[in-house]
Amino acid sequence: MKLSHFQFNLPKELLAEFPAENRDESRLMVIDRKKQTIEHKMFKDVIDYFDDGDVMILNNTKVFPARLYGNKEKTGARIEVFLLRELNAEQRLWDVLVDPARKIRIGNKLYFGDDDSLVAEVIDNTTSRGRTLRFLYDGSYEEFRNKLTELGETPIPKYISREVTPEDAERYQTIYAKEEGAVAAPTAGLHFSKHLLKKLEIKGINFAEVTLHVGLGTFNPVEVEDLSKHKMDSEELKISQEACDIVNNAKAKKKRVCAVGTTSMRAIESSVSSQYTLNPFEGWTNKFIFPPHDFSIADCMITNFHTPKSTLLMMISAFCGHDLMKRAYEEAIKEEYKFYSYGDAMLII
Repeated sequence: MKLSHFQFNLPKELLAEFPAENRDESRLMVIDRKKQTIEHKMFKDVIDYFDDGDVMILNNTKVFPARLYGNKEKTGARIEVFLLRELNAEQRLWDVLVDPARKIRIGNKLYFGDDDSLVAEVIDNTTSRGRTLRFLYDGSYEEFRNKLTELGETPIPKYISREVTPEDAERYQTIYAKEEGAVAAPTAGLHFSKHLLKKLEIKGINFAEVTLHVGLGTFNPVEVEDLSKHKMDSEELKISQEACDIVNNAKAKKKRVCAVGTTSMRAIESSVSSQYTLNPFEGWTNKFIFPPHDFSIADCMITNFHTPKSTLLMMISAFCGHDLMKRAYEEAIKEEYKFYSYGDAMLII
């Protein structure tokens, strides 16, 4: 498969600027790979496709307010700083992206907050936009992290052209988010309401939680026609023994195992035993799934609608079958489904 196989025209008005009013009332396209059929439902109808003993794998990563705005010393120029990952807690070193990057050099200081209560010094250039910052702050580590939370804003994707609202802090987060560390939400999970989760639980569906801290690499454009040459950024991953037991027991009983989102799918495909069972894992993964790929753990998945040429679309093609995926996307555009982070959902069975 080549990059050009994943190009399609996506009308700009189908990119969702806001989430659905109620989480579980997004639209849901249901694709049956065996029957080659496409149905149109509401997200809360997802319960009809699962039975007692089936498992849903959830990514419980939590988005932190990763976008900060500071001012450069002397010039006062406004600089956006996007926190990617903490490199050293003790020294308060962070891997960040800066914009506009051309103005930010090693040795520059940046001031944050109306009272300049947080200062950062640029100590390294990592990429054209990447920098390493050392934050200078007198308080304890806990006070420092609280200060970052206070000054930061919810990192909704750049394609959303409006200002961040207080609602985004809640809605750009799954209701089961626990482990802080993501700079982007695992968006398929945004459709689950507390009410729907409870109903699934009552029906006997089990939940296995994994943690994959979504990084910006998920959205990095693929710039090579030969997909085997694309390198994914590494993301931190944890899979507990408990999650493995839930999944492997369901597989042994021939129950349905559903990956909720591309991040959950990437997580479980990163740690498979030779017997096609899920193994515990703690570390980093740069797994890139594109066609052809034999999936070992999940036999169905929930996902959003993805943008052209994205690595996420490539995974869906590998799982769904390329022709059926193309047909589904043509129908989604015709039926005006909403795409991307705040968009509608797809269930592939």
